[in-house]
Amino acid sequence: MQGKIVKGIAGFYYVNVNGTEYECKAKGVFRKDHKKPLVGDDCLLDILDEDKRLGNIREIMPRRSELIRPAVANVDQALVIFALTSPQPNLNLLDRFLIMMEQQKLPCIICFNKLDLDTDRLAEQYADIYAACGYEILVVSAKEGKGVDKLRKRLEGKITTVAGPSGVGKSSLINCLLGNSVMETGQLSKKIDRGKHTTRHSQLLQLEGSGYIFDTPGFSSLDLWNLEKEDLAGYYREFGPYERECRFGGCSHISEPICGIKTAVSNGNIARQRYENYCQLYMELKNQKRY
Repeated sequence: MQGKIVKGIAGFYYVNVNGTEYECKAKGVFRKDHKKPLVGDDCLLDILDEDKRLGNIREIMPRRSELIRPAVANVDQALVIFALTSPQPNLNLLDRFLIMMEQQKLPCIICFNKLDLDTDRLAEQYADIYAACGYEILVVSAKEGKGVDKLRKRLEGKITTVAGPSGVGKSSLINCLLGNSVMETGQLSKKIDRGKHTTRHSQLLQLEGSGYIFDTPGFSSLDLWNLEKEDLAGYYREFGPYERECRFGGCSHISEPICGIKTAVSNGNIARQRYENYCQLYMELKNQKRY
């Protein structure tokens, strides 16, 4: 039988076959070949017990895409969710996630949640910063349902991996998209202004109509991996048009004179917040190479 892996927990894989879910183990041949089944994989399975819905995964079908972080397969796009407030958005963390998705060549939609709490009217400011970089921006309120229909339409017919820091209302928003309470939601810690990790494993959820979403565990930090400091600027889309104005080839855009990027920041053509994040990440990568 052929099905799709919709959840993986502690070596057990839950495979959906025409609406019926089977609990499966992966055959030893996968360990021998150093190939691990991923949530999102299409697979062939042998049924061991139809009554108890038990089976063995015998073969993984060819993948059209594979993400390393989060470890999921056959994804079409990423949706990263940040709150406009409570907690305040960490744009450095957002930039890190966008770089990771760029590395894995996955289109990314940025969604700012908690519009109902945006008393300082920051939504437009954040949207302007990232829309200028070429990213699609959606602003929603999971609590009031604002913008959720528009978001749902962007996910139709796609397999989307959904990620974001803890406490941004990710699980609440997924419940809105699904039309019922599937995901456990957690309370925000007033002491540290962060949410509890209510998602502990990756799982694939089917949307009404067509499309799937991956819900992945929340993150509070992201380390850039397999990236040289000299390549970092290439992941800041808005830098490209101004790099030709740099005096020196291979300009780091940090301390060199006559730098097109720094001039663009001064002129307001590149958001200062994005440039400051770039500088911080550049120095982080530079210092990593010393050890």
